[in-house]
Amino acid sequence: MLIKAGVDISRLKREIRRSLSVVENIYNKYNEELIVTSTYEGNHGAGSLHYANDAYDARKANLNRPLITNEIKKELGKHFDFVIECDHLHIEYDPK
Repeated sequence: MLIKAGVDISRLKREIRRSLSVVENIYNKYNEELIVTSTYEGNHGAGSLHYANDAYDARKANLNRPLITNEIKKELGKHFDFVIECDHLHIEYDPK
């Protein structure tokens, strides 16, 4: 896993931090490198879970994108929201 310069994962809460290893393992399975591009820093929408330290963004995989995204959704389960944005993946812990 790589972390973009200036990104701080130390504030992430336990559940969302645990998801990093799950997502990293899936990326690695398909010979991709997980790159975390944002946590609380940067500009996010009002009420974003980034500011609550319950979300992060990651660079999209280059290859096998549908396989990777489907597997991430399945492995993280119902307490996580997973949004495919135009240039990144948004992952947040949001138990319902």
